[in-house]
Amino acid sequence: MELTNSIRKTVASLGNAKNRVQERCFIAEGTKCVMDTLPFFSCRYLFATALWVEKYKNWLSNINVIVVKSSDIERMSQLTTPTQVLAVYEIPQYTFDEAKLSTNLVLALDRVQDPGNLGTIMRIADWFGIKDILCSSGTVDAYNPKVVQATMGAISRVKVSQMDLVELIKRNTNVPVYGTFLDGQNIYETQLSATGIVIMGNEGQGISTELSQLVNRRLYIPPYPQNEMTSESLNVGMATAITISEFRRRISK
Repeated sequence: MELTNSIRKTVASLGNAKNRVQERCFIAEGTKCVMDTLPFFSCRYLFATALWVEKYKNWLSNINVIVVKSSDIERMSQLTTPTQVLAVYEIPQYTFDEAKLSTNLVLALDRVQDPGNLGTIMRIADWFGIKDILCSSGTVDAYNPKVVQATMGAISRVKVSQMDLVELIKRNTNVPVYGTFLDGQNIYETQLSATGIVIMGNEGQGISTELSQLVNRRLYIPPYPQNEMTSESLNVGMATAITISEFRRRISK
């Protein structure tokens, strides 16, 4: 197969969410990102320079690589500084099994909008063994090129599903639902379960009012020392790391 103008334009268009939905494809760029994702997704195209193919040929025995020039990758790339390899994968179709809510800890994101934050949160989930992230509408697309890069390969192991979180919780009233709030209970002094849903909210507005009303275990991450002035709030990625780390610390005891 050769790189045609039609293919080049299609790949370049995948930076747009509408086109990703239409083509059911997303992009991964750079050696680490491609190597980490290649075994896990159906690859429609793999573009690489001759120099890159020669260097990594032992990894590519069963992969059909389209050898291109650096300038070709630059025209398709979503990066400021394009690399020597770009993969186009088919977006997988996941159906979240709600039975997992009673056997696993699941992370839910309410309107997290920054691609870097979502990518970081997916890395955190991967590190702490959380396999599913549920996203409300308004949360950035997990297959946005900036998200994919920020996950550093975690997108291969963490499944992201978009759904109506309010309806999900209403269907599962016996499931513990955690969320972080300024008026919550100190996370280090509160009993935590090994299963349930942990909701993290929007960067500026936190968890929506409708979802907040369904949270039955409100948590608070205290600053230290508590009697001194500190930052107004934590970045959602940092807050997620602290929260999930505490859940896992309790389980490992």
